[in-house]
Amino acid sequence: KVHNFSAGPAILPQSAIDASIEAIRNFAGTGLSLLEVSHRGKEFVAVMDEARAIVKELFNVPDGYSILFLQGGASTQFTMIPCNLLNDGETAAYVNTGTWATKAIEEVDRYGKANVLASSEDKNFSYIPKGYSIPADAKYLHITSNNTIYGTQMHSFPQSPIDVVCDMSSDIFSRPVDVSKFALIYAGAQKNMGPAGVTLVIVRDDILGKVTRNMPT
Repeated sequence: KVHNFSAGPAILPQSAIDASIEAIRNFAGTGLSLLEVSHRGKEFVAVMDEARAIVKELFNVPDGYSILFLQGGASTQFTMIPCNLLNDGETAAYVNTGTWATKAIEEVDRYGKANVLASSEDKNFSYIPKGYSIPADAKYLHITSNNTIYGTQMHSFPQSPIDVVCDMSSDIFSRPVDVSKFALIYAGAQKNMGPAGVTLVIVRDDILGKVTRNMPT
């Protein structure tokens, strides 16, 4: 088997590839292809329930969090996070440590304001900023745990007086993390989990449903 040692897409186990092929032929003994069944059918719901249970076990996700598998790649969360967490005029705090953090910051102004607390852009994102103050009146703090393009990683996470949102696309499941320290974790699946196009979101339930703008249903 040829191995791809780039940052992504990840190599999938042969057993996962074989199971996917069989599911396309005959999913869960239904006689139908996985591509032909309803996403609300009991066989497919069972797959999703198992996937959520595995994430909860691997990451020791506490009660009070929802585990979501969403479309659009992790970049869609750059928009979805401020859309769902910021009311008009509210401010979110960001630490800029590379390409993906920069793109996330660019999306905030659609819904509120971005306060960039620290940036390592002055040295081509070659370090993780430290020693910055986190304002208690910001709605959340957004950080990026690992910056593949520039080769930097947060070995520890900031102690924050506000909710912490973290893009873990590049290093999720590579080390133990105390999920209870975060309000929301998101990650594109293609680096460490599975095929491109799926995004994992782990969100604390009590931070949702607080915005007053009309949201799509």
